[in-house]
Amino acid sequence: MGLLSNKIDIEQLNPGDHIYSWRQSYIYAHHGIYVGLGMVIHFTSGAGQEIGRTTILDHLSFSSSSFHATEIPCPTCNHKTSSDGVIASCLSCFLSGNHLCRFEYGVSIPYFLGKVQGGTCTLAPSDSEADVLHHAYLLLENGFGRYDTVNNNCEDFAIYCKTGLQVDMSSRTRVGLSGQALSFFSVTGSIISALRFISTKCAGMPIGCAMYCFGRYVTDIGVRSDVSKVPVEKLIAEMKMK
Repeated sequence: MGLLSNKIDIEQLNPGDHIYSWRQSYIYAHHGIYVGLGMVIHFTSGAGQEIGRTTILDHLSFSSSSFHATEIPCPTCNHKTSSDGVIASCLSCFLSGNHLCRFEYGVSIPYFLGKVQGGTCTLAPSDSEADVLHHAYLLLENGFGRYDTVNNNCEDFAIYCKTGLQVDMSSRTRVGLSGQALSFFSVTGSIISALRFISTKCAGMPIGCAMYCFGRYVTDIGVRSDVSKVPVEKLIAEMKMK
């Protein structure tokens, strides 16, 4: 469990925490910002992904307009699983029976590389609690743009709330901040590298693992050169102009 996530008890939660919960046997996780009083602000595609109805493959081909659910709103927060965009729901709806985990910020390089699965921690430091909550509440009112599995997902939202960092629009390869999405590309690259070394009768598995770790490290937001601080008011103004 420790290699995949940082499981915590509800009593350990603090306002401003970036939390997540694994879905579909650790295939992916849903992320959000805990704002206190048992409530979470999070970004969803409206596909019911916050309760684990879909896998990553489902997200890649999903059209929210085709989702027609008949459901009863949560009596605690009035939340529906078909809700989309930036929403507020109770912690119970967010977790939907899954384990509660806390995303970690400002971790050391050895600790970061020791986490097998991406999307659990970052080398980048967190902003203050006040700034995190300010970001989350303003984005709840104004949205976070269009949901995109690779470039603008729930983890990207939570990371922005915690750090104020965004990928520069001038970046040649504009990939979001999500450790989950970036790990997917790291896995793909490491497999290709391993296969090349296997074909030359070298030890493919160690090479593949090394490439995966290197790929995760160089794409982390604490190391990337294509990210910068963007005030939330400026981010909202830019989104409204699109």
